[in-house]
Amino acid sequence: MSDKDFDWAAMADLLELEGETHSPYVRQAFEELGHLTPRRILDIGSGPGVAACRLAARFPQAEVTAVDGSPELLARAGERAERLGVRLRTQVAEFPEGLADVGTADLVWSGQVVHHVGDQQGALDRLAGLLEPGGVLAIVEGGLPARQLPRDLGFGRPGLQVRLDAAMAERYNRMRDELPGSVAVVEDWPGMLRAAGLTGVRSRTFLVDHPAPLAEGPRRAVRSTLERHRKVLDGLLDAEDLATLDRLLDPADPGGVDRRADLFLLTAKTVHFGQRA
Repeated sequence: MSDKDFDWAAMADLLELEGETHSPYVRQAFEELGHLTPRRILDIGSGPGVAACRLAARFPQAEVTAVDGSPELLARAGERAERLGVRLRTQVAEFPEGLADVGTADLVWSGQVVHHVGDQQGALDRLAGLLEPGGVLAIVEGGLPARQLPRDLGFGRPGLQVRLDAAMAERYNRMRDELPGSVAVVEDWPGMLRAAGLTGVRSRTFLVDHPAPLAEGPRRAVRSTLERHRKVLDGLLDAEDLATLDRLLDPADPGGVDRRADLFLLTAKTVHFGQRA
């Protein structure tokens, strides 16, 4: 199944929950932008608006616009902004072909969106083209896979997390191959930003660390992630690992994710920054 087959609106709850759970890295990344005084900010591929609302709170003087191809997700973003008391505009636009109508900005943020486009360099070129002179582009790509489970769960074969990573990597490769207009490229993100004409390119990696025992929100995020793994990895994992996932997702099982005291969430997100001359 290609990325174009994803029903992003149906994933709204998961996207919002993940955004909230991963918010420590977003907060740290925005501190790197704290010296800016942008008049207009675009969040491209904003989803339900978790980062966009944080941008609106961080830069209250700016006009912040959440841009996404899903009206349902943008409705969520608007509701979130109203709930939080921040000013947020929304605009429906497909990425990257619909960006011609969104205007320009002094700061463009795009979190884990570019890799969903067949021509990643072309997508970066378009994002860079949205910048006013002196404007900054910040994209989130790369980092480290999330860790949630101990190596030995007490049932099943030890090392399930590593095998989940391998299966998800294989599925990701298939997704990339099946995207319309897929172009193979060395994923040197700083080099790709320079190729898009940006200067002063730099990268920073930020930690997301929710130690055991997990609070309710991160625990629900882990459950949602494993539920998605169980759905999309059928056929990529063997029967024993699928049975282990089923047990982890069983609410009545004392070894399941709803009850385990040793469940944690640890990951790292890399943000790449570049400026238009």
